[in-house]
This record gives sequence, C-alpha cells and structure tokens, in this order.
Amino acid sequence: MLGTFIQQTVNALTIGSIYALIALGYTMVYGVLRMINFAHGEMFMLGAYAAFLVLTVFVGDIGAVGAFGLTLAFFGAVIAVGFFGVGIERLAYKPLRTSTRLAPMLSSLGVSLTLVTGVQILVGPQPVAFPSFFPATRYDFMGGTVTSVQIGILVAAFVLMFALYTLVNRSRMGIIVRAVSESRPTAQLLGINVNLAISAVFFSGPLLGAAGGILYASYYGIMSPTMGAVIGLKAFTAAILGGIGSIPGAMLGAYILAFVEVGGTALLPLITNGVLGTEYRDVLSFAILILVLLVKPAGILGEPVSEESMVYKREF
Repeated sequence: MLGTFIQQTVNALTIGSIYALIALGYTMVYGVLRMINFAHGEMFMLGAYAAFLVLTVFVGDIGAVGAFGLTLAFFGAVIAVGFFGVGIERLAYKPLRTSTRLAPMLSSLGVSLTLVTGVQILVGPQPVAFPSFFPATRYDFMGGTVTSVQIGILVAAFVLMFALYTLVNRSRMGIIVRAVSESRPTAQLLGINVNLAISAVFFSGPLLGAAGGILYASYYGIMSPTMGAVIGLKAFTAAILGGIGSIPGAMLGAYILAFVEVGGTALLPLITNGVLGTEYRDVLSFAILILVLLVKPAGILGEPVSEESMVYKREF
C-alpha cells in the first residue's frame, strides 16, 4: 500500500510539473496583457518537434545521441520556440493591442489552427516516436518504483520554475515585467519599454511550454501535431484553478489537477467497483475545477477582478 502511494505520488508530481510549465505561460501572458493565448498549447507541441528536428538534422543518428546531443537539442529547441513566440506576438497580437479584448483572443485561435495544420502538412498527421532524454533506469523505493525519466523531469521542471521565479522577482527585467503588468500606461509614462517587457513574456512563456512538450514527449515516448490541444486545455484549467495571473497559483493549480487525475485513475475503479474506469479522469478533473470556481471564482490564489478598472490584483 505504501509503495503504491509513493509511486502514484511521483506520477502526480511528474505530470503536475509538466502542467505547471505550460500553465505558467498562460498566466504570464494574462498577467501582462489580460489576454488568453489559445496558441500556447501549440508552443508545447512545437517544442517536441523542434527538439526532434535538432536531433535528426544537427545531431545525426537518434539512437546514438549522447548527453551533449540531447542537451543541445533541448536548449536549442526551447530557445527557438521562445523566439518564435516573440515573432507571433509581433505579427498576430501587437497590432491588436488597442482593439477589443476579443480580437487578440480570436487571433490566437487562428494562430493555433494555423500551427497545427502547418505541422500536419509538413510532417504528416500521424504520431511519431520520440526518444527519451533520460536513461531508462528503474529504482525501487519503499515498495514503489521510480524511474530516472521521472526524476529527470522533476529536476528539469523545478530548475526552470526556479529560474522563472528568480527572473520575475530578483532581476531588473522582472521589475519591468511586473511594472507593466500593474499598469501599461503608467509604465510608459515612467519611460519603461513596454514592448521589451511583453517580448520577454512571450519569450519565456513559449520557452517553458516548449520545455514541457519535450519532457512530456520524452516521458510518453510519442509526439503528434495535436498533442497540445488536450494538454494545453488542462494547463489552462490549472492556471484558472490556481488563479489566472498568479505564478504561484499556476503551479499550485497544476499540481492539484495532477493529483486529482492520478488519484482518480487509481481510486475510481475501486470506489465504484469497476463501474467508472480510468477514462473518467478528465471528467473528474474538470468537475473539481467547476466546484472550485463555484466557491472561489477567481481561483485559489487569485483575487476578484474589478469590472471598472479591469485591474487584476495578484501575486505576480
């Protein structure tokens, strides 16, 4: 029993870390622009495909890739997707900043469909096997089994989240981003480069999403052009659950969602005597979201939005 608990806990932490990386992108964009970037799930997908491209084109034989090649593929892919995110913001979102709030949201939906369709045309719609970025080693711990892939994902995710925390709270760029998130007009009057802050957000958000895509594809050993749809929706759900606009809230919501999913997968068949199986894990996740929003509509760590000022009070 203890071994099962440990193993399911590690499973939840692994999935939650991936959700958190993607949810942070949603919450950062909303925190600065008050915009829901529905194309963010495709940054998750592009990360896996970009890493696979680096492995096949620049590194060579995937089966013989060493630690250097995998490191090159990981950082090359996430940085490339980060710059790609900045380019998308300049082309599809920046011209719509003075429009209604609906316009950039619809633009992001168009970008999302364009990216998915483009990848399907270029490489095909079929799933592709993805190599593991970590050695496949299993460890027995108090009756449970933990793999080196899970450990690698946890370490990589926590390093990236700590780096984001340091950037936002301990750097000059973080001060600029937080100032712009509080009030863009005031930041402009103070001489702050608003475009630079927005570009930083659209670089770091897709970078984290791409990292999540690589870790996810490495964990499950497969990638597809539509992989960002469901995972992106779950990460968006996690951001809302924790309080959209709050970085700690996005991480908290991601881990809560992951524990609900994993716990539901393990317990539903036992509780219902097999009537409800693991296929209901998504239903359980979204039911928890509805319940939380009924009790606290702004999310767990979020605060209500003022309709008059449209200023979202948050811990950014």
